[in-house]
Amino acid sequence: MKIRLTLGLAVAVAVLVSCSGNKQQVGVLTKPTSATTNVQGAEYPKINPDLTTVFRNDFPDAQSVSVNVGGKNYEMTKGEDGIWEATTEPLVPGFHYYMLTVDGKRVSDPNSRQFFGSGYWGSGIEVPEPGVDYYLEKKVPHGEIRIEKYYSNLTAAERTCYVYLPPQYASEPNRRFPVLYLMHGAGEDETGWATQGMMRDIMDNLIAEGECEPMIIVCEHAVATLADAAPGSGFNLFNFDAFEKVTVEETLPTFDARFRTLTDRDHRAICGLSLGGFQAYTIGLDHPELFGWIGGFSGSGRGPGDRRDSEMYPVSLNDDYHLLYISIGTDEPAGMYQGIYDLHVALDSLGVKHVYYESPGTGHEWLTWRRSLHQFAPMLFKGV
Repeated sequence: MKIRLTLGLAVAVAVLVSCSGNKQQVGVLTKPTSATTNVQGAEYPKINPDLTTVFRNDFPDAQSVSVNVGGKNYEMTKGEDGIWEATTEPLVPGFHYYMLTVDGKRVSDPNSRQFFGSGYWGSGIEVPEPGVDYYLEKKVPHGEIRIEKYYSNLTAAERTCYVYLPPQYASEPNRRFPVLYLMHGAGEDETGWATQGMMRDIMDNLIAEGECEPMIIVCEHAVATLADAAPGSGFNLFNFDAFEKVTVEETLPTFDARFRTLTDRDHRAICGLSLGGFQAYTIGLDHPELFGWIGGFSGSGRGPGDRRDSEMYPVSLNDDYHLLYISIGTDEPAGMYQGIYDLHVALDSLGVKHVYYESPGTGHEWLTWRRSLHQFAPMLFKGV
């Protein structure tokens, strides 16, 4: 199954909600507005009605300052007031990491909240999307995000997970729930889906609308090194053996013991974004006895060395799994897009049922993955 979603891009938009007559709109910008990702009290960065964005920073002793946002660098100019300023081109809606460079040194923007991505904590900006509120907080029953730690004997270290519990977990104390294991991408960590991904609000809104089964979501730090690993053994980004072992032997049993989970494969799903999508497909396909649903956002079943034929994707998968889901942004790097699209075509040719989705106008970024989760989650645990 192929699903293409077409969204028009408006020019004047905002995350804030405003009213026009009796019709409520998701925030049309009529004036420059401080980004919702700014620290409290910070005026800049400020988003204009045309989605150009103004950055202003006070570095009185600096000789040069620039800002890199959306993958493009903008030189800042020092004004008569001594403040450095730059205005970007219109930015694509969604969340973007950004950094400042001050006299050749990369620094975070003190005006921005911090987000973990690309292997370090840095700045981020939320650019509002026209007419869209599925990932914004609404007046609906709210679930909660818990930070859960457990000791791993396999890695001889403490591991941290972010866990989403639906509103019904507290209101229905005798009920058990299905579980989605949801992975982040390379250079990110277990905080990503709860912050940049706006997971709680997406799920709260879907559940309140009756579109989605209430479920527990576990977001683990998706990197593992076994305690008995040989010293100096090389790191392979696409070798998931250690993480798979930890997931299967420790993570699943730990959370089945701690929470009121439904523990059969029909009520357990695995999914991830980018590298996490490759992990989800690898672990999910290795363990049909544990997982009945698999998803990959901007990454799925084609890492280096993977087989791409009927041996890896036999038509029997149609009986083994309730859902195989694949998504990609239309504006992702050419190689990433082609790899996912080619997998979709290969699965079609092999007769393997799956859902394929393209997020229009987005690249390798959180808006692609928010849209994917918003579509994927309602498909889970139906009819079982």
